Amino acid sequence: MALALTNENFNEIINGDKPVLVDFWATWCGPCKMLAPTIEELAVELEGEVVVAKLDVDQAQDIAMKYGVMSIPTMVLFKNGEEVRRTVGFQPKARILDFIKG
Repeated sequence: MALALTNENFNEIINGDKPVLVDFWATWCGPCKMLAPTIEELAVELEGEVVVAKLDVDQAQDIAMKYGVMSIPTMVLFKNGEEVRRTVGFQPKARILDFIKG
């Protein structure tokens, strides 16, 4: 299951020893809802390799603004607390896997 990020745990999670895929989403976002099952599948498949997490932009607007998230869904890959790449919009699972592996 994808980890739910909050204002309280965001920095701790992205600064961990594994890469972190953060899905910036919102409950009212249609493409986000379409992407949700794929994010959950990836969380299971990549367990132990990559932390897969979700951040509700309505609940953590300051974090979304800090990272310049203007459209959702936006997926950002962090390594050692630093953003290494991002993609915006709905993506099929294979493309997300390619995105993660770089």
